[in-house]
Amino acid sequence: MNKSRPVNLDISTIKLPAAALVSILHRVSGVVLFAVVALLLWMLDTSLESEQGFADVAAAFNSIPAKLILWASLAALIYHLFAGIRHLLMDLGIGESLEGGRRSAVTVLVLSVILILLAGVWLW
Repeated sequence: MNKSRPVNLDISTIKLPAAALVSILHRVSGVVLFAVVALLLWMLDTSLESEQGFADVAAAFNSIPAKLILWASLAALIYHLFAGIRHLLMDLGIGESLEGGRRSAVTVLVLSVILILLAGVWLW
């Protein structure tokens, strides 16, 4: 084994291809969705308990931190949906080539950014 080969341990200097970035972000958005499900279920349960519970949850959505959490949740859902559709299409044999993978990865990123920004405008 050649011990003199270069080793780059600085992750910030590595330029990831679009497909790798989409894959990593798909996993991150899945973890975010898993984490936020408990919060959203608690809010649903509270809002369905009584009129006062509904009013409390509705009032909570008027605060900026609650809106940011909801926007992050929507962003994770939007991104995870588009990346999941990309993976399903690739499972069907569509876009499996190197160029097709690049195009679909960039498409997922662009569509996700557009819809996430629109969700933010709608939320505020």
